[in-house]
Amino acid sequence: MKTLYHHTLLYDTACPLCCAYTSSFIKHKMLDAHGRQPFETLANFEQNFIDVERAADEIALVDTKHQKVYYGIDSLLKVIGNAWPRGASIAKTKWMYWMLKKTYALISYNRKVIVPSATTTQGLSCTPSFNFKYRLIYILLSVFMVGYSLYRFSNCIMGLPQTNWYSELGIGVGQIVFQSAFLLRKDVETRWNYIGHLMTVSLMGSGILGLIIILHNSVGCSQWLLITLFAAVVGGGMFYEHKRRVAILKLPHYITYTWVLYRLLVLGVLVFIL
Repeated sequence: MKTLYHHTLLYDTACPLCCAYTSSFIKHKMLDAHGRQPFETLANFEQNFIDVERAADEIALVDTKHQKVYYGIDSLLKVIGNAWPRGASIAKTKWMYWMLKKTYALISYNRKVIVPSATTTQGLSCTPSFNFKYRLIYILLSVFMVGYSLYRFSNCIMGLPQTNWYSELGIGVGQIVFQSAFLLRKDVETRWNYIGHLMTVSLMGSGILGLIIILHNSVGCSQWLLITLFAAVVGGGMFYEHKRRVAILKLPHYITYTWVLYRLLVLGVLVFIL
C-alpha cells in the first residue's frame, strides 16, 4: 500500500465515525504515523491558511509541506487515489464525482445524528454547521427505507392488519409530527436534530428487521418467533438507543415514552379499523 507522506487529516475526536476511518488510513499505511491530527488542536498559524469553518463541515487534508488544503471528498480521494490510482480516476469521472460529493455531504452534515457521542472536546469545535437541505434529504430517505422495511415485515405476520407501503410512509411521517409536538418550545435546530436521531434509530431497527425478513424467506420462521424478534428489536434495542440519544441531546426523558405511545396508538387504530 503506497503511503501519502507530509499530509495530515484533521479529524473530529468526538465523532466515532471520523476516528474509525482516519485510524484505518494510518493502520493500512495509506497515511504515515503523523497522518492525522485532532481538529481542536489546530495552532493559530495553521488557522491562517485553513478554512476552519469549512473544515468542520468537510474533513480537511493538509499538505504540510506546501500548506495546501483539500476539503471533503477531495481530501479522501487524495488519500485513496495515492494508494489506488485506478480507483481515483474512476471516482473523478463527472457523474461518479458528483454522486460521491453529494453522498459525502449527506453523511458529513448528518454525522452527529448518525453516530452521536456524549464526548465533548476542548478548544475548537468540529461540529458541522446545520444544513437544512441535507438534514431533510436524510430524513426523507430514512422515512422511505423504514416504511418499506415495516411494510415487508408486517406482511410476514398473519395476525397483524395488512398494510401497504403508502400507509407505512404515512405512519412514519405521523411519528415525526407527533414527536415534534412535544418539542415546540425548543429551537428549530434542536427539533430537526432530534428528528434526525429519531430516524437513525428507526433505520437501525429496520436494518435488523431486514435481516429477519431474509432469514424468514430463506428458512421460514414461526409466527411466534417473528413476533418475539420484533419485540426484542423494538423493546430491547431501539428503546434504549432512543433513550440514550435523548439524554445526549439533553431533552426531556418522556420523549422516549411518547415515541412508544405513538406506535401503540397506531396499532390500536389499525386493529380497530381493519
